[in-house]
This record gives sequence, structure tokens and C-alpha cells, in this order.
Amino acid sequence: MKKIALISHGCAKNLVDSELILGVLKQNGYEITLDETETDIVIVNTCSFICDAERESISSIVEMVDKGKKVIVAGCLAQKHVDELKREIPELAGIIGATDFTKIVEIVKAVEGGKYKEIVSEIPNYIYPENIERQQITMGASSYLKIADGCSYRCGYCVIPFLRGNYHSRKMEDVVNEAKELVKKGVTEIILIAQDTTGYGVDIYKKPMLSELLKELNKIEGLMWIRVMYAYPTQMTDELLTTIAECKKCVKYVDIPLQHSHPEMLKLMNRPSFDYRPMVKNIRKLIPNVSIRTAFIVGYPGETEEHFEHLCEFVKEMKFDRMGVFCYSREKGTASYSMKPQVPKRIAKARYKKLMEIQQQISKERNQNMVGKTLPCIIEAFSDDGEVIARTEYDAPEIDGVVNIKTDKYVVPGDIELVKITSATEYDLEGVIE
Repeated sequence: MKKIALISHGCAKNLVDSELILGVLKQNGYEITLDETETDIVIVNTCSFICDAERESISSIVEMVDKGKKVIVAGCLAQKHVDELKREIPELAGIIGATDFTKIVEIVKAVEGGKYKEIVSEIPNYIYPENIERQQITMGASSYLKIADGCSYRCGYCVIPFLRGNYHSRKMEDVVNEAKELVKKGVTEIILIAQDTTGYGVDIYKKPMLSELLKELNKIEGLMWIRVMYAYPTQMTDELLTTIAECKKCVKYVDIPLQHSHPEMLKLMNRPSFDYRPMVKNIRKLIPNVSIRTAFIVGYPGETEEHFEHLCEFVKEMKFDRMGVFCYSREKGTASYSMKPQVPKRIAKARYKKLMEIQQQISKERNQNMVGKTLPCIIEAFSDDGEVIARTEYDAPEIDGVVNIKTDKYVVPGDIELVKITSATEYDLEGVIE
């Protein structure tokens, strides 16, 4: 049986695609591995959201080519830069676009026969392959569940619609069935992802259906936590917030990337331009003890000192529980690429530093308030020095903080234990199992 290796880059949505690629290969009789030393054919599933992600993907491709591997480039970089890839790395064995991955076997068979093959749809259209069983790369307490892909918004900085096409939801029964299968495999936390989770269902049911989906998932026996990522400001309805508050399995956590606070900047970004303060206050009112995560872009074309100071004051006032900041990345194909004036990188980096320092203090105060409280925590892993690594419901895996626990008690990843918080830093907590 022929072995195929895969290297995966990028976001959680890309990780699911990597697992689907492995599912297609397994379904067609291939043995799969994450160790490229075991085979001569390597698939690199790439990210192309920002320049840094592209560099990381290209580094992997070049490394594998230098090792003499037959490299197939998949994903967003392949979709965005197919001609450049062929020209700059002529040794490539094959290229497959971001929404064409179900045809990976055609590429692999050609490569096995010593022929270069390329499948890249000119107009990408992401339809989730319901007949493929994901072969999970990371199995543990948590699993991502993609409920839609593509995007019908046209934010000024974002290339995703051009790489993955317009928004496509999965049918609710398919999502629920996959969730049940994940729980059978031992998953206790399911994390719903899409380019915009709150738009789920609009394309196939003609109205937002995330509330209904959450209610159905809430019924699954053995599932402990449901987490929603990537919400959109205009879709934070009272109905959705009330559903999150009332469904016991929905963690009280809202991830809503706002990108900026100043209405002029939001217009330039082609984002919903309104005062976000009432919305944030409403989230906190309808979901008691909620943790709100957001993200902002600094250095977007046209951002003045006044715009940035507005953002700083907004962050100080709203006191978000979790926050990410990104320096604007100029991407070809986006509306912002040719906008003027472009903000110098040194200014963007200085703004990034200042905003993160503001948030660091907020985060430290919020974490200090957790000391003395007993919180349910999901067990994730064990550190090299014997500590247990866990997360509260207020923290998403990999992007938020962790709880480091010292205990002699036998615990199992995926279990939810009551942990008394004993100390806190800016981002992480320490505790003991009650």
C-alpha cells in the first residue's frame, strides 16, 4: 500500500480540509502519514491569508523539494499563486486548488506515474464533501466542526472569497451527525467554525439557523461543551445570544472579530459601520458571566492617529476578556491593496505594541479576578514536568490561555474537572483540582 504524507498549515478551517484530504486518500486505499521521511510523496496544504502565512507555507514546500520529495501543493496558496508557484518552483509534482481537494487522488495517481498534474478551479466553490470521513490529525478533548465555508462578504483586507468562493452552509442533519460521530470517538468539546458562523443556514434555509443548530447539538449525549467561533457583528441577535445563554452545553464565550471601532475605518474596511458599544453591552447583559474575544487590525490604509486613539479608548472602555491584534497585511486582489495612504509598517508595529500593552493590563486584571474561584476546566494534556494542562470554558484552544494544574489525582484528557484557581498571570492561570 502506497504511503502519502501531509503537512498542514494555517487556520482551523484549513486543518479540517487537511483531514478531509487524508479521508479521501484513505477511502481510495492509500496509507497516510504525518512523517514525510516515510514516503516520497508529500502534500503541503497551505495558507495564504497574510504574507507571514505564505512565507511559512513556501518554506515547507522548498524544504520538501530540497529533500527530493515529490511535492503536491494544496490549499489557498495554490489557489492564489498557481502560476508563480510553477514558475518559481518548477520541481513541483502537482498543484490542487483550495476547493478542489476531493480530486486529490487524480493528482496523486499522475505523480505516481511520473507526470505533473494541476487542478485549480478558476472560480472556487467550496462544497463540503459529506461522503468523506475525516482522518483526524489532532485527536483529543476538542475537535473543530466546520459548518460552512466560503464567504459572501467583501471585507477590504480579505482574500478568502477569492480563494474559496461564496458562502456555503452544510445541511443541519449532516453537521449533527458528524458531531455525534466525534463524540463516539471521545471528543467532549466541539468548536463550530466557518468564515462566519452566524451566517449559517442563510443560503440553504433562507434565514440564519445557528440558534437551531445549537439547540440540536445541545441534545447530544456525551457532548460536554459547544463553542462558537468567528461571529459577525450584524448577526448577534437577541435570539442567538439567548440560545447561547440557555443551552447548558454552550460555553459562555463569544468570539466576534470587530476589526476596528472608528466608523470611518469600518467603512474603509467595508465592515458594518456602527457604534459597537451597545452590542457588546447587550452580549454581556443576555449572557451572564460571558467571556468576549475579539480581534482588531492596526495600520489599515487611511488609519490616522485619531482613528487609532479612538480604538485604544474603545478597548479601554469595553475591557474585552480576550483580544488579538494584527498589523495590516497588504494582499493583492483585495480592495485595500491599492488604497492610499498606506500606513508605514513601523507605525503599524508601534500601534500593535501599544494596543497589546493596553489589553495585557486588562487581561491581567480579569485573570486576577478569577483567583479563589472554582471553575470547570477541560483537561487537555500533560506537560513535561508533570503538570496537567487544562482550559476554562472562557478559553478556546491554542489562541487563549490555559490553566496549569498541580495534582496527584488521575485525570484523563477530555474530562471536565472542578479547579480552584490559586494564581494568575496576564494570560494563564494556575489551580488545584477540588
